[in-house]
Amino acid sequence: MSKKNVAVIPGDGIGPEVINAALKVIEKVAPGKFNFKSVAMGGNAIDKFGEPLPAESLKICQDSDATLLGAVGGPKWDNVPPEIRPERGLLGVRKGLEAFANIRPAKIFKPLASACPLRKDIAEKGIDFIIVRELTGGIYFGEHKLFNLNGERAASDLMQYTEHEIKRIAHVAFKMAMTRRKIVTSVDKANILTSSRLWRDIVIEVSKEYPEIKLNHLYVDNAAMQLIKDPSQFDVIVTENTFGDILSDEASQIAGSIGMIPSASLGDNNRGLYEPIHGSAPDIAGQDKANPIATILAGAMMLRYSFEMYDEANKIENAVDNVLNSGLRTPDIYVNSEGTKLITGSEMLNEIISRL
Repeated sequence: MSKKNVAVIPGDGIGPEVINAALKVIEKVAPGKFNFKSVAMGGNAIDKFGEPLPAESLKICQDSDATLLGAVGGPKWDNVPPEIRPERGLLGVRKGLEAFANIRPAKIFKPLASACPLRKDIAEKGIDFIIVRELTGGIYFGEHKLFNLNGERAASDLMQYTEHEIKRIAHVAFKMAMTRRKIVTSVDKANILTSSRLWRDIVIEVSKEYPEIKLNHLYVDNAAMQLIKDPSQFDVIVTENTFGDILSDEASQIAGSIGMIPSASLGDNNRGLYEPIHGSAPDIAGQDKANPIATILAGAMMLRYSFEMYDEANKIENAVDNVLNSGLRTPDIYVNSEGTKLITGSEMLNEIISRL
């Protein structure tokens, strides 16, 4: 098999550290299978090129079979013009790759149950669901205006969805549910927003093609409450861009740590953009405190979804489980208790590799 091409975006802050860890794990489990090419995006690209996503960087990502991303942004770039903030690069690469479906699993690892902020009886019921977030539409990509209204500053952001955008993300959710517990919960705000009423209508239409799937609807405020009250009720949650952004971060904390959760952004071509959901954490960059597990698991998602390397992906996930079961913890998931040991990010990497 010829080598596959993977664009690598180290990014800012702890991004290069966790990306380096993920690449080492991938090379261990699939030696010689990939060509990795590093590209600039985010704050580092602003410093070097004056823009967060140079055209050459996007072209490399578009020409690659998959893209692996660390994290972008940080306080250093808080005061740059809004149109060139590091996050604009992230939106640009998602749009450029036509990666409209963001897949974010929320699963609590049994050894980390004590890190779950919910009551013990709730956590022990089990947390294992997936949020399917529409990624290239909605308010993030709508028209943004700052204007004068009756002598004072005003602003507006357009939240818009088309029928085909809703249909394609709904199909992703229903197909994913077919491989799981066959429950889809669609989250909207249809009691207030016209875009949500269209969302609900289209999701109901698509559901008729999947008669085995049980479809539920929740308003986003109720969904946020239900995630805390009883996360075990959820299997696959499908929602629009902004709601998904907020709910997936809530879900990551329910699962114990934002440093443990990977994500995949997929389109019809399955090239995929893979990343941890945590930020660049510049306050701990270079201190060997960063937890590499989320990015390592993002690499496993890449092997599974873009390259159908299921065995290799399973090996990585099993190695992570094994390390956690042994009681080893990076600072973000460490609890001082019998059987646990605090280790650095590089030590966590070495422990995972040793189990491969």
